[in-house]
Amino acid sequence: MKTPIPNLRWWIAGLVFLSTVINYIDRQTLSVLSPLLTRELGLTNIQYGWISQAFLIPYTSMYIVAGLLLDRYGTKLVFGVAAAWWSLAAMLHAAVSSAFGFGAFRFLLGTAESANFVAAQKVAAEWFPPKDRGTLNGLVQAGSVTGAILTPPLVVWLAGSYGWRVAFLITGGIGLLWVVAWQLFYHLPENHPLITEQERALINDGQAAASSERPPWLQFFRYPQTWGLILARIISDPVWWFYLFWLPKYLTESRGLTNSQMGWVLWIPYLFSDVGSILGGWYSGKLIVRGQPVLSARKTVMLWSALLMPLGLLLVWQPPMPLTILLISLSLFAHSSWKTNLVTMTVDIFPRPVIGTVHGIVAMGGGIGGAIITPLAGYLIAWYSYTPLLVLMGVLHPLAYLCVRWLINSDSPSIAAGGTAAGGVAGLQEQPQ
Repeated sequence: MKTPIPNLRWWIAGLVFLSTVINYIDRQTLSVLSPLLTRELGLTNIQYGWISQAFLIPYTSMYIVAGLLLDRYGTKLVFGVAAAWWSLAAMLHAAVSSAFGFGAFRFLLGTAESANFVAAQKVAAEWFPPKDRGTLNGLVQAGSVTGAILTPPLVVWLAGSYGWRVAFLITGGIGLLWVVAWQLFYHLPENHPLITEQERALINDGQAAASSERPPWLQFFRYPQTWGLILARIISDPVWWFYLFWLPKYLTESRGLTNSQMGWVLWIPYLFSDVGSILGGWYSGKLIVRGQPVLSARKTVMLWSALLMPLGLLLVWQPPMPLTILLISLSLFAHSSWKTNLVTMTVDIFPRPVIGTVHGIVAMGGGIGGAIITPLAGYLIAWYSYTPLLVLMGVLHPLAYLCVRWLINSDSPSIAAGGTAAGGVAGLQEQPQ
């Protein structure tokens, strides 16, 4: 008999955290190397914008596909295959030297990477009661920014020591090791050989009494909650994509840092983002424990996060570098706190059998936002400057909050009919059309 592991769900959360770290290392390696590749290969800002777009188009469209596959074939299989796919695609970046080649392998990378975040929501629904889901999603968001923290010094060092092609090979290869660990360790709670009976009972008590029925995915577009979540992602996610893809170039091209200096200060904003992810998820969970309704607790944290974002408008005046880094750091802190709670709302509202599908639909909104901002940024920077983008980044979250307030209400038909308490698909289907 194998000895059960107490609090096994947090070990599962650790695996999801690691996958997200690896996911972001693989996608950000190119952005960290972009100043070097711009000089060595003669890539323009417009070309770089379209290379980034080549990632975002499949990344966005595959959210729904990943959700459908996860709900149909299970988290263990689909998550493992996706991680192996994106790891190999990341390694293949080492084989090309043109804008077209990078675009082709960015396309392959984007095809699989979105599955990580849909799978994380399936894990939240399968393994975590409502009070813990915000913390889990905080860890997932923290995984993304931890990857963003680790990538600049790691990639700058690898490229400086061994060349940029080796940097792609090593960062991409890490994910294949994770796939082995995932396949060996992950099972559903009901049949995991290492779970304690107490933890299994805790998870079962926190599960909604949901129907196993999975309605057609197009049906979810009928619910205002779905549209509230989608619009909030479309409006607010461009902030993250801008800072992820363009911050290294902003610091080197607009603010005069060398590539080495950029590599050693870029971790600071992402560290703040890490703290925001965990703190935002933890605090909404604390409000729930105190008796505040689940969605109300999420919205409280999101409101304060949105109100911090306009501080980023001060970047337009190009303050001294320490203040610049602080303002960017606060923006990413607030964004990650916001996104942790926004993502968790999907699991709060919809039942377990359809979490993959619904989260895929909602997360598609984030990809749409990124697909809009990434090429647009390339043209604005080439034709004007970073100023219009910095202004836009400071005002998007308050606008997104209005969508959340308008369309996602605790007394809305789907919540009243099933929601977090019952959460059944049947409850959703009973809404008046």
